[in-house]
Amino acid sequence: MQVHVRVRTGARREKFEPVSSTSFRISVREKALENAANRRVVELIALHFKVPKTSVRIIHGHRLPSKFLSIG
Repeated sequence: MQVHVRVRTGARREKFEPVSSTSFRISVREKALENAANRRVVELIALHFKVPKTSVRIIHGHRLPSKFLSIG
């Protein structure tokens, strides 16, 4: 399964907002330094879909706010 995520880094509060079944808006507290924000996004997606973190990968948009992730 592939999902689209729009990420806001450095937010005051963490927020996970589903837009549709495969699209999400996520705000994370971590900055976009040393891959910290991407790691947190992967953790949140894994928690939402109840899968291990190792089964979630960023396939497009490593350095962009708009990302495509693969689950499974």
